[in-house]
Order: sequence, then C-alpha cells, then structure tokens
Amino acid sequence: MTMTKIALALSYVIVGGVLGGFLAGFDRILTARMQGRKGPPLMQPFFDVLKLMEKRTVVVNNHQTFYVACFLIFIVLTGTLFFVGGDLLLTIFALTVAGIFLVLGAFSSNSPFSIIGAERELLQMMAYEPALLIAALGMYWITKSFHVSDIVSYGHPLIAVLPGIFISVLFILTIKLRKSPFDLSTSHHGHQELVKGLTTEFSGSSLAMIEVAHWYENIMLMGFVYLFFASTPIIGIAATILVYILEVLVDNIYARLTWQFTIASSWIVTGALAVTNLMAITLFLK
Repeated sequence: MTMTKIALALSYVIVGGVLGGFLAGFDRILTARMQGRKGPPLMQPFFDVLKLMEKRTVVVNNHQTFYVACFLIFIVLTGTLFFVGGDLLLTIFALTVAGIFLVLGAFSSNSPFSIIGAERELLQMMAYEPALLIAALGMYWITKSFHVSDIVSYGHPLIAVLPGIFISVLFILTIKLRKSPFDLSTSHHGHQELVKGLTTEFSGSSLAMIEVAHWYENIMLMGFVYLFFASTPIIGIAATILVYILEVLVDNIYARLTWQFTIASSWIVTGALAVTNLMAITLFLK
C-alpha cells in the first residue's frame, strides 16, 4: 500500500502539472471559440512559462521568492494528499496555507497594487472556505470517512444526496479557478486590467512558478468535483469536463463584480444550499 501511494504521489507530481498546462490551453481555445476567435495552440501555456523562465527575475526583496516557492510546494502537496487518497480536511487546510504564502508574497512587496490584490485574495478565501469545509463534512456524513480513498470507493453517487452542497461547490469554484465574475485579486485575462493585482510585482521565474502552481491547483479542484460522481468513473470524468466548460462559459458571459457581492453571494449560496443540504441529510440519517 505504501509503494502504491508513493507511485500515485510521483505520478501526480510529474503528470499533474502537464495535465494542468493542457487544461489551461484548452481553456484558452474554448474561450477564443466562444468569442469567435481561433485562439492560441494547445501548447501555448507551456510556451509562456518557458518564456517567463528565460526572462530576468526582478524582485523587491528576497522574501518574495521564498513565499512563491512555498506556495508552489504547498499546492503540489495539496494535490498529492488528495490523489493518494489522504485526508480531505488536511487537503483543504494545506490549500489554505498555500494561499496564505501567496498573499504574504504580495504583501512583502509593499506595492499598493499588490497589497490591494492580496487583501482581495484574503476576502476570496473567506468566501470559499466555508463551502469547501461543508462539502468535506457532507461527504464524511455519508461515507463515514474524511479519506479521499474511502469517498471514491463509496458505492453510490454522492451527487444524489448532496445536490445542494455540489451547487455551492460549483459557485465557489468560479473563485478558485479565478474566473469572472469573481476574479478579483488578479486578472485571468490580459484585457481586464494592466496591473495584475497580487502578481503585479512578480516576474520571470517567480511568475512562472505561480502559473505552474495554478495548473496543479486546477487539477486538484477538478478531482474534488469528480468525488461527487466517483461511483461511476466514466460519468465522473464526463461531469468534470462539463463543469469546467460551464466555468469557462460563465467566465465569458459575466463581467467582474465587487468583493462585497462575492462574499455576500458565496455565503448566501453556502447557507441556503450547502447548510440546508447538510441539515437534511443529518435528519435523514437519524
């Protein structure tokens, strides 16, 4: 079993980033098609990262590089914990720690644009954390385990008993994937603004590490969606792909909204759907 987990961990470290890069390329192509454009090649995200690695890295202080490296390490650790079947709560906490390191890196530059982006990132964390924790609790309530391996091996589709929690996860997934209307801390698309929020003061290899970290993070998030359909792998994969296409569609049809609306709407959806769903299954199980 230990060797199996080591193999899974190494597979994620090697393959996860590659799949994340292809997912980013698919995102760009799909976005271009929705806007009536041809779009870049599928490999464009890899070309961009390689180009960033060749550029000179300008840092305000040495703390920036350290925080970005910790951000990447913890993002990879988050996905590794998830895909080896580890504790789902620990995975969510590791994801939070990774986000905090990115915020610290932005704060350390003392740039007003980075600081505003970092503050917005913290607000977004406040918006999506409750939904993720309630989703983990709902899965535990049904499967009697926080371990991803036990949740995957559960014999029935969780979406059937956790529809409200699933919808709340879809809602906050827009925040985590950095899509409009909730792309507040940094612009996902170049046309949104010239100053890219908390990544304003990052360049060269540091910015490349942030981009690669987002690739790993997106694959882990898609794995989280898959858990709701894990009892039937083919349906799970199809549903995960459809969810990502839906997120890209939302990104292209909605303009960016305010941070006040982001927090309020996320908490309302989480409270109205996720908490209600959790209360309902609690009463049913009794």
